[in-house]
Amino acid sequence: MRKPIFDTIRAQRGKGFTADEVKAIDALLDRLGFEKDEQPAPLPVAAAVTVAAETGPVGLDNEQAFFDNIRDSGIFGSALKPDQVKGLQTVCSAAKAANWPVAFTAYALATACHETAYTMQPVREAYWLSENWRKSNLRYYPFYGRGYVQLTWKDNYEKADRELDLSGKLSGNLELALDPDIAARIMVRGMQEGWFAGDKTGKRHTSARHLPATGAANEAQMTSARRIINGTDKAGKIAAEAIKFQKALQAGGW
Repeated sequence: MRKPIFDTIRAQRGKGFTADEVKAIDALLDRLGFEKDEQPAPLPVAAAVTVAAETGPVGLDNEQAFFDNIRDSGIFGSALKPDQVKGLQTVCSAAKAANWPVAFTAYALATACHETAYTMQPVREAYWLSENWRKSNLRYYPFYGRGYVQLTWKDNYEKADRELDLSGKLSGNLELALDPDIAARIMVRGMQEGWFAGDKTGKRHTSARHLPATGAANEAQMTSARRIINGTDKAGKIAAEAIKFQKALQAGGW
């Protein structure tokens, strides 16, 4: 029962917690009678979802035009670092393999950009803190968040392992969730099938629920799409960058 409370507070304040803050919140929840989380909230069971592209196979026809547009957009400042280029290519490759339309792909790029602090490389949960902090403060340790969109809890690692046909490799080595290709596949599959969030009725937040399967998304749709990942946390900022990514993808012929 406590993880949603921590997630809500984290979303409202826009940052994580120090060790002292975690202890203080836990102490308050103890006094209020909230039970400690013993079992993970598993990823939903969902049938595989396929997405029909607007006109045949998708992908970048002109990668140079895409990257030129990204540089001009200012998302990453005036230049792109090699790791940022590689990360953008990795996410685009995963989206292409899923036959994703332009709006889905743009929002995935904006999500990865935000969740990794613009590095475009998979990160650990609370990456600015130590492994000792994670061990002492995360109740699902060592199954803490890793990736472009962080995967948490043992059951969820096992599900991702099964769904991606990794034959136990991820369950046996959690660090594989930091492999860019695997992290991108987890993000794409999770956003497509609603692994990360649902509403009060139990309906999952998927890419198709918030974004158009053909044509470009508008700012309102991109803003709504934040619910696929994390409520409304930084929704407007991420939407604005998603629109820029969408323009860059269009410039590249996606």
